[in-house]
Amino acid sequence: MSRFKKMDDLLKRFSENSIPGSACTIMKKDEIIYQGYAGYADLDTKQEIDSRSIFRQASTTKLFTYAIIGMLYEEGRFLLSDPIYEYLPEWRHVKKYHTGPDNKLEIVDLENPITIKDVVTMACGLPYCMFPDLNSDQPVVVAMSEALLSIMGDKKPNLREEVRVMSKVPVLFEPGTRWLYGFGSEITGAIVEEITGKSLRIVFEERIIEPLGLKDTSTYITDHNRSQVVKNYSKADNGSLIKMEADSDADYNPELTPIGARPSLLSSSNEFAVFMQMLSNGGSYKGERLLGRKTVDLLRTNYLNETQLRDYNYNNPYLAGYGYGLGFRTLMDKAAANHNGSLGAFGWTGGSGIWVEADPKEELAIVYMHNMRPNEELYHHLRVRSVAYGCLD
Repeated sequence: MSRFKKMDDLLKRFSENSIPGSACTIMKKDEIIYQGYAGYADLDTKQEIDSRSIFRQASTTKLFTYAIIGMLYEEGRFLLSDPIYEYLPEWRHVKKYHTGPDNKLEIVDLENPITIKDVVTMACGLPYCMFPDLNSDQPVVVAMSEALLSIMGDKKPNLREEVRVMSKVPVLFEPGTRWLYGFGSEITGAIVEEITGKSLRIVFEERIIEPLGLKDTSTYITDHNRSQVVKNYSKADNGSLIKMEADSDADYNPELTPIGARPSLLSSSNEFAVFMQMLSNGGSYKGERLLGRKTVDLLRTNYLNETQLRDYNYNNPYLAGYGYGLGFRTLMDKAAANHNGSLGAFGWTGGSGIWVEADPKEELAIVYMHNMRPNEELYHHLRVRSVAYGCLD
């Protein structure tokens, strides 16, 4: 019996009971030791998922940005303690919300400037605002929505424009004191653009996609890759799967999303596994070095204090046992996480069903992808993790 039969059985069970389809790739020492596929890329046409199937990466796109931040760091282009206004001048006079007497919300000056460390570790105090919501009961979301509406047009705004207008929005707390997943990744991307003088999309190509030889990884859906891109589905309350509207792909449409706009990655499980294997190896893949080993260690070091860790994983079994480094979730407590892998394993998650982890101790990379929102990550990803590590010799 194949030592990975348990993974084959798991993927088959997923596709029969809970998701349209999935792909899983496991690499060790630069070689694929497992690749498995189950279910469909398109339920209507019965197109099956295979090694060339391309998935929308959503939040795992950030991992490319953070790896590049590591490259620029070890080139001496910045220090983590640098105020971001040294690179983005409009962020010099940022304000914050403060609860004053009688619980009245006030807007006051920051005590300290936002640093690069604050934005990369999601400690800058701005949530996400992907779509304007002027009716939100959160003042910061309303302020971010107004800022976003001021630059919205027929095409997506450039990342640098988006970050510029958000500088006028008061942040929710003093930088570095709490943790809040959100706009820090966009600010990080804008800093990369300012340092390199190129759009983040182009930096992805030059610094990661081309050096690693990734042929099925890109930031646009085109005639070249359209047939490989899996359809995304949403799950209704009754369990039925509904194909998501075509306009959800606006971020991947070069006619609607210019080169300078915020990029979102498309990649196959095999190719994203190459990227994660490079990180697991300490920054190199098949002789191509992208990062220094000690820089990768820096990326996967937990940066959160006790207060921030409570913000990060409070009452959340999906994140139990993990801390947060420079853009990467990092395993700190195997018992708390119910994790049968290695301390220091690190990675992240994408909203449509992506889960990735690099394990330097085992010289291992695990990548799992499916195509459904909500992704039911607690159910699927932790089972994939347990089975993947259990299949190792």
